[in-house]
Amino acid sequence: MPSYTITVNNAEKTVSVDADTPLLWVLRDELGLTGAKYGCGKGLCGACTVQYKGNAIRSCTLPIAAALEENITTIEGLSADLNHPVQQAWMELDVPQCGYCQSGQIISAAALLSKNPAPTEDEINAAMAGNICRCGTYPRIRKAIQLAASKLEE
Repeated sequence: MPSYTITVNNAEKTVSVDADTPLLWVLRDELGLTGAKYGCGKGLCGACTVQYKGNAIRSCTLPIAAALEENITTIEGLSADLNHPVQQAWMELDVPQCGYCQSGQIISAAALLSKNPAPTEDEINAAMAGNICRCGTYPRIRKAIQLAASKLEE
């Protein structure tokens, strides 16, 4: 079985897995990072979202062999003490309901704000369109993103 060295949350990790093993399973099963969740397995729901090359990507569809170039940021690596503005906004507005999708939602929101610190409502909706919440917390998610954006302006 081949070995791959990837950078996750700014730390190099070496794993021995098949080349087509999805990044999600490497993160969860090989590295014990269980924040990214398995949802649909087809990249449609966003529960498995991580940041790669500054973008929110679906780790369930990205093979490990394609994830070698840059740092991968998971919810565990977004901030060591939960002080990222998106995490703070999520807690302040009590966004989660069941919580299953929330790590993917937070990672997508953080990726959006890293590129666009003052997004419009339409830009928020477009960026978050690939993250599904079966509890319907979308209004609180949008408010939290707006709150995080305002914190970034301070």
